Amino acid sequence: MQDQTIADVLTSTHHIALVGASEKPTRASYDVMAYLLAQGYKVTPVSPKLAGQTLQGQLVYAKLEDIPEPVDMVDVFRNAQAAYGVAQEAMAIGAKYLWLQLGVINEQAAVLAGDAGLTVVMDRCPKIEIPRLGLQKS
Repeated sequence: MQDQTIADVLTSTHHIALVGASEKPTRASYDVMAYLLAQGYKVTPVSPKLAGQTLQGQLVYAKLEDIPEPVDMVDVFRNAQAAYGVAQEAMAIGAKYLWLQLGVINEQAAVLAGDAGLTVVMDRCPKIEIPRLGLQKS
């Protein structure tokens, strides 16, 4: 994956759906969500277990299709097996980007989403990529 592609994804994204959000501050998804919010992104947490609750000031939705406004990027904090289903959901809601977090590698999901026109970033973390590419907003 080219740095320019990653930078383009991060600079053109405004609304991120974070799938696999956790209420536990020790979890990577919690930390990354806080970082993305601090960077000025709108972040909508997605977790069936936490649906209807508020996480870091944001209403949690059970699934992507429940989010009432367009989402640019779907950031996946689920295991690699679940990534294929999340890719299908991301396509169904018209997301532009599918971002699979560090350690989440699913080539079938990447091909599926890529063939549908989504840009796919796999096995990366925006909290690492934003400062590495000099894209910090704050």
